[in-house]
Amino acid sequence: GLLCNGILFIMNEQKSAGFRELDHTADVELHVWAPDLPCLLEQAARGMFSLGEFRLKSGKRQTLQIGFPVTDPESTLVNFLSELLFLIEVEGLGFDNFDINIEAGTLSAELSGAPLEFQNKHIKAVTYHNLEVKQGPDGLEARVVFDV
Repeated sequence: GLLCNGILFIMNEQKSAGFRELDHTADVELHVWAPDLPCLLEQAARGMFSLGEFRLKSGKRQTLQIGFPVTDPESTLVNFLSELLFLIEVEGLGFDNFDINIEAGTLSAELSGAPLEFQNKHIKAVTYHNLEVKQGPDGLEARVVFDV
């Protein structure tokens, strides 16, 4: 039997007390692959916008420049996607066109997009959970976990 609060429960199909591990529903994982790091960043961004089911308003387009120092591929991936999440949250902008360059230890990107018309799923953060950018048979690949 099972002892809980001094009461002995008889074990049967449905226990009165206990625990079991459940699938975690607060995370969404994306598998991304590309021939090089700038292309991997673009694919990760496209995947993130797809996960959030973002729809951009038609009409006036906007172009933005972002840049930051590059250390390792994992941090670069998280920093880039986090910057996009910041622009979604604060500016209400989504992007569907990316021109990304990495030279001399610096990432520079021109982002083209529009104000968001619709977002079905709220993405809170990009995480470092199990994050590893590694060399695959056809280039780089990574698994990115988003907190939703």
